[in-house]
Amino acid sequence: MEKLKRNERIGALMKVLSDNPNKIYTYNYFTEKFNAAKSTISEDIVIVKGLVEKLELGQIETISGAAGGVKFIPILSKNDIEKFLNDLCNKLSSKDRILPGEFVYMTDILYYPNIAKEIGKIFATHFIDKGIDYVITVETKGIPIALMTAEILNVPLVITRRNTKVTEGSTVNINYVSGSTKKIQTMSLSRRAIKEGTKILIIDDFMKAGGTAKGMQDMVKEFNAEVVGIGVLISTKEPQQKLVDDYISLLILEHVLEKEDRIHIYPNELLRL
Repeated sequence: MEKLKRNERIGALMKVLSDNPNKIYTYNYFTEKFNAAKSTISEDIVIVKGLVEKLELGQIETISGAAGGVKFIPILSKNDIEKFLNDLCNKLSSKDRILPGEFVYMTDILYYPNIAKEIGKIFATHFIDKGIDYVITVETKGIPIALMTAEILNVPLVITRRNTKVTEGSTVNINYVSGSTKKIQTMSLSRRAIKEGTKILIIDDFMKAGGTAKGMQDMVKEFNAEVVGIGVLISTKEPQQKLVDDYISLLILEHVLEKEDRIHIYPNELLRL
């Protein structure tokens, strides 16, 4: 490969790192890719690091040692998070989203890649220092935001199922009680999905009483793994006492008034990022 100019290398460096967040790249990888000396790459990374910090795009972290290198951590600023969550509340507050039974339609938002990715960045920003090995969710609507969170953290996504699938092989099945309906439901997960002694982050789209999250907690225990965090996009204001503790919710749904065509949803003021 012909030698690149510095501005070309910096652009390519940023592209590689931002496309693969939390993945460590060795200096040798870039010296070979760009046909440049290690000292030159080191200088380029210093420039990229300063640029990322100046624009509040996240952090460039360098790791020393034989297994070291450089990685990009896409941490969002507090202002960016607040603006995004306020915009999201405005979208979700439209009276056109009210469904019979005072439910809120939000599937289109959850399945919009750019929105799901920003939600994933917020969760990753909050849980970045937890040493997470897996992100786990339950099918189906929570999958997009859980997948994006896993991508940002550079860890596998694990999906628990409502029903056993033959393609999953041997499975662990548990019964759990829905916190809202009080009905007994079943959750299934392949025995190969999670390794013992690992750290798990639970991500879901919605929480009312916390029964599903509690079910995932119990499932993780069956694998002798540890839940180090629970993140949900929306939780209801009532009941205030959930079946799980120590969770974060990005948005709070206070009520849906079908007769008044009104949805009251707002960012969680207790959220600390």
